[in-house]
Amino acid sequence: MKKLLMVVPIAAVALLSACSTPSNSGSVYRASQTQTEQTVRMGYVDSIRNVTIEKGQTGVGTLAGAALGGIAAGSNIGGGNGAIAAGIVGAVAGGLVGQKVESNLNHKPGFEITVRLDNGDIKAITQDADEAFNVGDRVRLLSNGRTTRVTH
Repeated sequence: MKKLLMVVPIAAVALLSACSTPSNSGSVYRASQTQTEQTVRMGYVDSIRNVTIEKGQTGVGTLAGAALGGIAAGSNIGGGNGAIAAGIVGAVAGGLVGQKVESNLNHKPGFEITVRLDNGDIKAITQDADEAFNVGDRVRLLSNGRTTRVTH
């Protein structure tokens, strides 16, 4: 049983690390995005608004938390029906904690950047808040037909 208690946390960490999602950064490119032509438009930052980017829930946090909570509580409290009841309560509590942990990991700060292009058009792009922008900054909008990013 002790070996199982050691394996479960390692498995939970592995499952949670699998929840990572692609970046919404203007500075991060996936391999499939390299060596492709992009359209470049120039303009000025008209406004910036702080937003939260939610990457979504996978359920892995809930499952891992429930497994950890159920095993930990069930194996450490009583025997027979008491252990079963403790395991159920531990699983529910662990699931709630795991869900909250996953939710916190999947929320990132972002910017909604409104750009007034040189041709007069106004565009708004939302991306990770990993690069500083100020109203009036001269910026580039890089577009590949699907994705648009704002850079200096």
